[in-house]
Amino acid sequence: MKKLIDAYVYRESSKNIEFLILQRAKNKIYAGQWRMVGGKVKENEDYAHAALREIQEEIQLTPSFFWVVPSVNTFFEAKTNQILHIPAFAAKAPKSFSPKLDDEHTQYKWISESQISTHIFWPEQQRLMKMIATLVQNGQVVSEWVLKP
Repeated sequence: MKKLIDAYVYRESSKNIEFLILQRAKNKIYAGQWRMVGGKVKENEDYAHAALREIQEEIQLTPSFFWVVPSVNTFFEAKTNQILHIPAFAAKAPKSFSPKLDDEHTQYKWISESQISTHIFWPEQQRLMKMIATLVQNGQVVSEWVLKP
């Protein structure tokens, strides 16, 4: 069974948060799409460590605040005939952070919550991003979700 993670990198401004999105390279799966950090969980690796590793590999960030989102990204993958349940993680970046992209991505941008549906087309990813924004803006990230980077 394939094991994947999604990691949503955000930064806080005075009134709201912005999400980092990455455009997939032409020779990669989901070519040209804007997406969050994501990837496969290696053998004997737990989901949280996979998320931190992917964040480091894809954008060269060690987050200052890292937490598990209390929901999952679920979708059906016809190629493998599997329903995938993908844990979601959130990673806070410094306001001045500029990612150094790996070869899986060609460019990045920071978007506000109101721009999510313009760039992210998977409904589950949109839902998770909006959930993260709501939780952060309302101070509702509880200590049980916080993980050590």
